[in-house]
Amino acid sequence: MTNLSTDPHAKHYAQFASAQYVQFEDERTRPVRDLLAVVPPTPIRTAIDLGCGPGNSTEALAARAPAATIRGLDTSADMIEAARKRLPRIRFDVADIATWDEPASYDLILSNATLQWLPAHDTLFPKLVGKLAPGGHLAVQMPDNLDEPAHRLMRDIAAAGPWADKLRGAGRTERFDPRRYYALLTPLCSRVDVWRTTYYHPLRGGADAVVEWFKGSGLRPFLAALNEGEREAFLAQYRDAVALGYPAQDDGTVLLPFPRLFIVATRK
Repeated sequence: MTNLSTDPHAKHYAQFASAQYVQFEDERTRPVRDLLAVVPPTPIRTAIDLGCGPGNSTEALAARAPAATIRGLDTSADMIEAARKRLPRIRFDVADIATWDEPASYDLILSNATLQWLPAHDTLFPKLVGKLAPGGHLAVQMPDNLDEPAHRLMRDIAAAGPWADKLRGAGRTERFDPRRYYALLTPLCSRVDVWRTTYYHPLRGGADAVVEWFKGSGLRPFLAALNEGEREAFLAQYRDAVALGYPAQDDGTVLLPFPRLFIVATRK
């Protein structure tokens, strides 16, 4: 899922095509299904999916709240086009979550793998809670994998190559402390549930599959800053490093560990 914010790296990320993202749609959708399963079973009349991507998370939302009026927002026109084709009865709009400030209230605000690209969570999360109806729920999932080998290798290759100046500061840097979000949301909410899950996604195709996965997410800020030749060289180095960091099983499958942070908060 994408969202354009004042963070230039998020802007780069927002440009990737929906086709790249949906290569691993089942694996990327499982966390949102797990997230929605923990939302309390209260009536959902209005809901919105912030950073809806190609509509896979919105489809899970519609299954959870079939009677609700649902919207989806994303900054990528390509993603919105894919979502509209997938779910023609749901309204999808191109919008910037960082500046989104419509005078509306929702029974459920969903954001799956998007808010990690936005800054200033200390103000963003209370702002989103403020858009909930009383008793409404905020459901958020964010990848929390910056200390995994895949991300460390991105940073190491960026810093050591001839492109070091171009890539200085590229990529996300913030780790997510569950205690921070619990303390931030508890004064505003009657219930705050925070947990962390590490998925082990089986990817067929070895290191190449891992590279394809991250071309749809974490690699985007790095690749967007490089010219075509530099991108090819960067990816070649990254692929070789990934092959060492993620050895394949006997059948060629790589188990990709992927930690994610989940938050479900209910407004007072």
